[in-house]
Amino acid sequence: MGFFDKVKNKLGIGGVKVTLQIPGHVAKESEQVEGKVVLTTKSEQEIIEVEIKFVEEFTRGRGDNASTESFDLGVVKFTETYTIKPGGVKEIPFVLPFKLLKSKADSLAEKGGTLGAIGKMSKFASNEKSKYMVEANVDVKAAILDPSNKKDIKLT
Repeated sequence: MGFFDKVKNKLGIGGVKVTLQIPGHVAKESEQVEGKVVLTTKSEQEIIEVEIKFVEEFTRGRGDNASTESFDLGVVKFTETYTIKPGGVKEIPFVLPFKLLKSKADSLAEKGGTLGAIGKMSKFASNEKSKYMVEANVDVKAAILDPSNKKDIKLT
């Protein structure tokens, strides 16, 4: 392996490519996402760990007053070390359990009646929105910048 190949591997260039295969939507009640992480490479790479997370980006407020928080709602880790050969493909099927969090306005809105109406108004007034995604992060032994992939998912 030449000098430039070593530098490219350290920076993750031409190294492991991560493809996340998940459905476009999942039922809230199922509390899990099933999918697959597909790893490919152009050069021999040693994989140390694969971490898959279900993430909520919760935004409240409008314009300059908007703030976003990120919450990990579920995590699955695969710590088996293995080597992928050039042109090789490694598929990792997974089931990722998650538990949704509720804001105070969500909890009120679910109560129904007068309290439910107050909760719905509060959500509208504070412009509360949630965006969900699944992230796959792969720890590659030789790379400084580890490869990852992220896909949005809708809850129905």
